[in-house]
Amino acid sequence: MTNFIPDTPSTILVAMSGGVDSSVAAAVLAERGHTVIGVTMKLWCYAEGPSPSRGCCTIEAIDDARAVARRMGFAHYVLNLEEGFREHVIEDFVGEYLAGRTPNPCVQCNNWLKFGELMRRAESFGCQYVATGHYAQRGFDEAGGATLVRAVDHAKDQSYVLWGLTQDTLRRALFPLGHLTKAEVREKARALSLATADKRESQDICFVEGKTYLEFLNQRFPERLRASKRGEVRDGSGKTVGTHEGVHSFTIGQRRGLHVSVGSRVYVSAIDATSGTVTVDREEALLKRRARITRVNYTSGSPPEGPVPVLGKIRYLHAPAPATLTPGPDGSAVVAFGEPQRAMTPGQSLVLYDGDRVAAGGVIEEVAPD
Repeated sequence: MTNFIPDTPSTILVAMSGGVDSSVAAAVLAERGHTVIGVTMKLWCYAEGPSPSRGCCTIEAIDDARAVARRMGFAHYVLNLEEGFREHVIEDFVGEYLAGRTPNPCVQCNNWLKFGELMRRAESFGCQYVATGHYAQRGFDEAGGATLVRAVDHAKDQSYVLWGLTQDTLRRALFPLGHLTKAEVREKARALSLATADKRESQDICFVEGKTYLEFLNQRFPERLRASKRGEVRDGSGKTVGTHEGVHSFTIGQRRGLHVSVGSRVYVSAIDATSGTVTVDREEALLKRRARITRVNYTSGSPPEGPVPVLGKIRYLHAPAPATLTPGPDGSAVVAFGEPQRAMTPGQSLVLYDGDRVAAGGVIEEVAPD
C-alpha cells in the first residue's frame, strides 16, 4: 500500500508554507472530511537585519496560508520557531561552510522542525498526523512497517530531503501530493479558487532566495566570516598556485571564482579547513567511488545485517546509481558505487534507495577513489 491516507476522519496538523503545494495538501485533506489544523512556521525576526523577500519565510507567505485556511474553513495558526530555526538550520548552515563543507539546510529543517518540532506540537493540538506538501509517498510493507517511497512524479520527487525520518515519524507523516504531478496540483488549486494557485514556485533555499549563499553569509554573518580559515590554493601536485580569503568561499566541484591560472580548466577537488588548503585539479580528480557517511538513518528502523545492493543519490538532482551499502559498527556506513561519481561533497546527503523506496540516508564525511 503506497501513499496511505487514513479513511477514518482524523485530526491532522498541516505544515503550510504559503505555497501552492502545502495549500493543496491541506485542502485535499479537508475535502476528505478530516479536521485540518494549518500551521505556518515563523522563522525570522523581521526587525533584525535582512530577511527573505520571497519564499516560505515571509510575512506574505503567512498571509497566503491564512487565506487558504479561511477559504477551506479550517483553523490556522502561526508558530514562532525562530530559536529552533536559528539553532538547528542557520547555525548548521554557517558552521558547515566555515568548516569547508557544503550543508543541506532543507534536510536539517525537515529533521528538526517540520518532522521534529511539528510532531511534538501536533500532540498539543490533539492531532494524530502531520502532513506536508512534499512530493513523496508513504505506505506500509508486508510486515507492517512504514515506508518512504519516491513520488509518482519523479521530476518533482522530494524523498531525497526526507531521509532522516524515523520509523516512528513515518507512521505519523502524510504526503497527500505523492500521487500527483505539479500540473495536477495547480489544477486542483484553481478548481478550489485557492489564493496560491498561480503563485511562483521557490527554487532556492528559502532563506537565501534571490541571493547566493555567499551574499547571505556576508550580509548576516560578516564577523563570522572574518574568522574563516584563510590559506593557499594548490594544484593536484601540491604546488601553490594562489591564496584565498576563506574556505567558506569554496565547494567541491566549483570552477568559477577560483582566481588562479594554471593553464587548464580546474575545479575544487578538496578543502582542508584545518590547514586552510584548497586543492584544485582537473575534472577527472572529482570522480570518486566510495563515501563514508555518518548520522545514518535506516527508514525501516534497523540496519541490514551485511552489505546490500542499493541505488545511491549524492545530491537532489543526481540520478540514482548502483552501489553497495555496508553498515559500520559505529553507526556510520560505507557506500561503494559501481561507477565513479562526480563531486561527492562532504556535508551533503547521500540517500540510498531499494527501487523507489528510501532504504537509508546519511551525511557524507569523506570520499575516496576506491
